[in-house]
Amino acid sequence: MTAAGTPAGDGEPAGGVRLRVVSYNVHSQRDDTVALAAVVREAGPDVVIVQEAPRRFRWRQKSAALAESFGLVVAAGGLPSLGNLLLTSLRVRVTGTRCQRFPLTPGRHLRGAAYAECRVGGARFLLAGSHLSTDPAERPGQATLLKRELAAARLPVVLGADLNDGPDSVPWRTVGEGLTDAAVAADAADRHTYSCANPRRRIDALFVDPRVTVLDYDVVDTPLTRRASDHFPVLADLLLPVTD
Repeated sequence: MTAAGTPAGDGEPAGGVRLRVVSYNVHSQRDDTVALAAVVREAGPDVVIVQEAPRRFRWRQKSAALAESFGLVVAAGGLPSLGNLLLTSLRVRVTGTRCQRFPLTPGRHLRGAAYAECRVGGARFLLAGSHLSTDPAERPGQATLLKRELAAARLPVVLGADLNDGPDSVPWRTVGEGLTDAAVAADAADRHTYSCANPRRRIDALFVDPRVTVLDYDVVDTPLTRRASDHFPVLADLLLPVTD
C-alpha cells in the first residue's frame, strides 16, 4: 500500500486515474470515535463507503459530523439507505445519487444500499455501498436485489459491502458475479475482516468492475483499528479507466 495520506491523484499512470477507497463498518460509532477518525484520516482516502452509519434521530447532522471527522463530505446515503453512507473528498465530484431499501421482514433490521455517480479527473464511476442482513434466510434475496441494481449500472462499479457472509456463500457469489474481488486480485483473500477481537471471517467485500485495476489492497489491522470498530477497514488503491 502506498504511503498513508499521499494524494492518490499524484503522478497518475498513463491511461487511468487513481482512486483510494476505504470500506468500513463503523459499528454505529459505539467504539473509540477518536481512533475511528484517526484511522480514516491516516489512510487518506478519496472515498469512504460506510456501513452502520447514522440513520436515526438527527441522522443528517450526525452523518455530516462523521464526514467532517474524516476530512470528507457526505455524498449519499444515511436514513434513506438505512445506514449506508458514501463520503468523498473534494477531489471527487458527485453527479447523481440514489438509495435503495430492501423489503422489510417484520422483527428484523432494515437494510439497503446507497449509490453515487462520481467523476474524478477523466474517469467516471458508480460508487456503491450496502449491508446485508444478519439473518441467513434474508441475505440471498437482498443480494439478488443489490445485484440487479449493480447490473443495470452504466458506469464502472466500485462496491463496498458488509455481506455478513463469506466468499463461499450464495450471497457473496451473487453480488460478485461479473465483478473483480479486490482481495483475490491482490492475492490477499486470506485477510480476515471480522471480528477485530477474533479475526476469523472475511465478510466485508470490495468488488470492482473488471475494467478497474486493483493496484493494492489491505485489511488494516493495527492497535488503532482494533479500538475503532468491531470490523477492520478495507483499504484499496484502484486505477479507474478514463471515460472522457
